[in-house]
Amino acid sequence: MKKLYFGSNLKMYKGIEETKVYLEKLCDNTKDLSREEIELFIIPSYTSLPDAVKSVNQQMVRLGAQNMGWEDQGQFTGEISPCMLEELGLQLVMVGHSERRHVFGEKDIEENKKVKAALKHGFTTLLCVGETAEEKEYGIATEVLRTQLKVGLHGIDSSRISQLWVAYEPVWSIGVNGIPASAEYAEVIHKVIKETLFDIFGEAAEEIPVLYGGSVNPQNARQLIIQPSIDGLFVGRAAWDADKFDRLIREAKYAFDNK
Repeated sequence: MKKLYFGSNLKMYKGIEETKVYLEKLCDNTKDLSREEIELFIIPSYTSLPDAVKSVNQQMVRLGAQNMGWEDQGQFTGEISPCMLEELGLQLVMVGHSERRHVFGEKDIEENKKVKAALKHGFTTLLCVGETAEEKEYGIATEVLRTQLKVGLHGIDSSRISQLWVAYEPVWSIGVNGIPASAEYAEVIHKVIKETLFDIFGEAAEEIPVLYGGSVNPQNARQLIIQPSIDGLFVGRAAWDADKFDRLIREAKYAFDNK
């Protein structure tokens, strides 16, 4: 049976104390769920990371950073280096979230530098990809995604496969006004992503989990998780209450186990 992945990016929400309380409750709620069957991860704000690391066992919930600079040190005001994240004891770094791309103007080549830096420092690296509403409307979603993957993962040796995760987050489905992708559409796109990963890495690409993110909620989680090419759910605001996220995980896992 394949492992299922469930995680959330807390974005610029939850301060230090809120994050600690949330993580401790999430760990307590899910302590009976086998970590051989599920991988649980949370990506808090930078300021809460030191306390987050101290408050939970990362074998129960893996903690990650929302972004990372590609240089170990230097004149990069406002950036966080891989060495700083290593010092915290983090295991996961997210690269290329749509807000980094579309709000802060990051390009595929910059994401590639970050992926390389994260892998070099031993982090599990979650590369986010996704098309805008306009790109979907113009019928170029697959070309956009293939480009994001091929540039973002350019020059990555197949020996690093075990450190790579991919999250598909269509830009039009993210946020308060996001429109969830149908399970059928998500499955089609996930197949494209997996085919592209195969083009890059060959058969070893089968080891890379591909997660769906974008207005995941208790109503659509069950249909999404049973799709053959979807390996997990990257949940937004539906995960920011520990009790509700726990229920979503359990219901999704039940649907998967009984499909």
